[in-house]
Amino acid sequence: MKTTATIIENARRSGVVIPAFNIPYLPMLQPVVRAVVDHDAFALIAVARPEWMKFEARSPAAVAEEFTRWANPDHVRLHMDHVPVLDEDNQPVDYLPIIRDALALGYQSVMVDGSRLPLAANIAATRAVVDLAHAAGIPVEAELGAVMGHEAGPLPPYEELFASGKGFTDVEEARRFVAETGCDWLSVAIGNIHGAIVAGARDQRKVEARLKLARLDELAAATGIPLVLHGGSGIRREDVLAAVRHGIAKINVGTEIRQPYEQAMRETGDVAAAQEAVYRRTAWVLGEHLAVAGQRRFIAAGM
Repeated sequence: MKTTATIIENARRSGVVIPAFNIPYLPMLQPVVRAVVDHDAFALIAVARPEWMKFEARSPAAVAEEFTRWANPDHVRLHMDHVPVLDEDNQPVDYLPIIRDALALGYQSVMVDGSRLPLAANIAATRAVVDLAHAAGIPVEAELGAVMGHEAGPLPPYEELFASGKGFTDVEEARRFVAETGCDWLSVAIGNIHGAIVAGARDQRKVEARLKLARLDELAAATGIPLVLHGGSGIRREDVLAAVRHGIAKINVGTEIRQPYEQAMRETGDVAAAQEAVYRRTAWVLGEHLAVAGQRRFIAAGM
């Protein structure tokens, strides 16, 4: 069985993107896996700290247990998403025990997020996780730059953010970061934003973000590793597909499947109906938005 690190590298070389579907509610996991298998795709099933702290994923152990019920290693792997060193409320997080627990629970890749720290501190925190995870043979994703959206309070106007390049990943910092941390994948900020997670804003339609592809080209050349796009929901399709051609090998999808689940639960109170809504939207993401349905063979072969 190919490792998750090999699969992501194969995706980069093949010009195919691996979606990582975030699971804020445990019943969402089964229909996501079913859609991925039915459409002969490959995806990561991901959970981030906000999803068990602020939603209903419960815990990394609960997600791992649910994943085991539906696991199909030819199509899906389990990923520990955003474990922040400093969280969205600017509170320090005891992140290393969370990573250790994820490794013990069988997560097949992990992400440490030190992006709210100064560069040197982000490098040190990421290096500590790399040492821990690589000893277990597990790849590490890190983040550099400010992928905004999880913080409390309104974002500045999107056009202002994009025009200014505020928070965009710096190319020379990325070169240094990858060299000094040894991380396997790097999440970059090039115009993408996260969906809101604070109560009262979760139902809002995301801004239709676009991407600065010239910066992405520079980052891909400087780092030489698979790059990751967080906040994949709501980005213009043409920008997403172009980003894959320019070095993005993994894209996180959360809001796009979370909101249909929540809407169906509000309207029907029926978990099965909500799961069907998740299935339909996941199928749309795979087939129409990311065009990865039927692409698993390229990832397996590393073509």
